[in-house]
Amino acid sequence: MIATPQPSFLTPQAYFEWEAQQDLRYEYFDGAVFAMTGGSIPHADIAFNMASLLRSRLQGRCKVRNSDAKVGVTDDGPFIYPDVSVTCDGRDRAAQRFSRYPCLIVEVMSPRACHQISQMTQAAM
Repeated sequence: MIATPQPSFLTPQAYFEWEAQQDLRYEYFDGAVFAMTGGSIPHADIAFNMASLLRSRLQGRCKVRNSDAKVGVTDDGPFIYPDVSVTCDGRDRAAQRFSRYPCLIVEVMSPRACHQISQMTQAAM
């Protein structure tokens, strides 16, 4: 396999076209792309359990999607792959590229990531 270099800046449309040719998934923020890497088994278990619980409780009224489903609330991004997302908006039912109207986004975080965010928040205050 030939490694494809990550571009330095992409428009949203160029991002969609570029990502479609990649083996990995990439999140998009302000023209920059970031590779999504695999998580741990406990991370996967938590995300799966959350999605299963939500799906059983919502009983088909909403769509519960896993980390393979992209979310972007504007045409310009950012575009992310949350661990779990829920949309109850009919406009998302037939979405092909990304969900635009999520009502819930779940991101499973490690204790280390939580600690880092806490430190950044405290430093900003």
